[in-house]
Amino acid sequence: MEILSSRIILRPKDYQASLTFWRDALGLAVAREYPGGTVFFAGQNLIEIAAHGGSDVESTFEGAIWLQVRDLDDAAAELASEGVRIDREPRVEPWGLREMWIADPDGVQIVLVQVPADHPLRRDTR
Repeated sequence: MEILSSRIILRPKDYQASLTFWRDALGLAVAREYPGGTVFFAGQNLIEIAAHGGSDVESTFEGAIWLQVRDLDDAAAELASEGVRIDREPRVEPWGLREMWIADPDGVQIVLVQVPADHPLRRDTR
C-alpha cells in the first residue's frame, strides 16, 4: 500500500468554537476551506475541522495531537494571551523533550513539544 497524503479529521460538537481555537488561538494557517469544513496546515500534516458528522456526538478521540514548536515558553505566553488554558505547564520529560499540554474545545489533547538542541532527534545519524 502506498500512502499519498494524510490528515487528522476532527468532528467537533461546536464547529465555530473549534474553528476559532485552531485558527485564531493556535494561529494555524488555512490550507483550504469547503462548505462545512476547514483544513489547516500543521507542520508536515494537515488538521481538518469538519462541521459534519459530529455535532451531536460526544468526542471519542482518545489520542493526542503532537505539535512541535520552536520555543515552548514563547508558545505558552502566546497561548495564555489568547486565553487558552494550559493543562500542564512546560517541563522536560524523561525522554528529553520539553512538553506542554493544552486541549481543544472538545477536550482533544494537544501536546506542544520543543526539541532541545542536544536531543537525539536533532542529531544527524548518517
